[in-house]
Amino acid sequence: MTWIRDTGLRVRMWFTWFLLALVYLAFLTILSAYGVGYTYLIPIVFLFLFAQYYFSDKIVLMASRAKIVSESEAPELYEMVRRLTTNANIPMPRIAIMETSVPNAFATGRNPKNAVVAVTTGLLRTLNRDEVEAVIGHELSHVKNKDVRTITIASFLSTVAFFVMRWAMFAGMFGGRRENSSSTVIIFIVSAIVWFISFLLIRALSRYREYAADAGSALITGKPDALISALKKISGRMEFVSNDEKKSVEGMNAFFIIPALSKHSFLSLFSTHPPIEKRIERLEKMSVGY
Repeated sequence: MTWIRDTGLRVRMWFTWFLLALVYLAFLTILSAYGVGYTYLIPIVFLFLFAQYYFSDKIVLMASRAKIVSESEAPELYEMVRRLTTNANIPMPRIAIMETSVPNAFATGRNPKNAVVAVTTGLLRTLNRDEVEAVIGHELSHVKNKDVRTITIASFLSTVAFFVMRWAMFAGMFGGRRENSSSTVIIFIVSAIVWFISFLLIRALSRYREYAADAGSALITGKPDALISALKKISGRMEFVSNDEKKSVEGMNAFFIIPALSKHSFLSLFSTHPPIEKRIERLEKMSVGY
């Protein structure tokens, strides 16, 4: 199976990487000009992100309270995932079920050999078999595309900027000598700007990865219409889920196939996912060839 190649999408992703590189290069240059010793900071951040990346599956499962299930507990789910992983040419992931009425799914793990694919009980109750397959195909595409690694690498210097910003803020408040105060303020402002710009660019990159995973699902299952139907059902059902239930899972929104946003959620301003309408529009164009 030849994996999906969307030239326009790839160009936008690479352009986003290019902009991130420019922002990070400018940031390191300014830090160097002001004598900030980031030589010690970068290894600390590297260790922090490496631990987060290496234990990503365990962290996400703990945060979501999803439970790994055996084949005897979910035989149909195992059969479905096994067939789709064969189509995608990736190893069989562990399978988990998350107990919540929010219809959703997610994938995590540092690489295909250590992946976990999880579905919620709400998703299994809401969708039919073809639609569940399409959603799992989307999540397996994230695994095949190594999206956890991609976003972790993209976030590296953004995290450095965040730590520098915090350092400059506390240095200005508690310790700085007057002659250094102006430099500290400049470092704080530059770090804040770099962190915010990189935050927006990483969110854009994440949205592009969602488009790629949608396309991957269509390729793995051969049923883009099933994913269109699943997206419509999930977003439609989300309106009937209580705000309290949505808030209880909002920490998982970056992983979910569709974010579960409560009415006044700050996350809606900086979404990691593209609008449902645009995703459906792209899938409808793909369905012509199936």
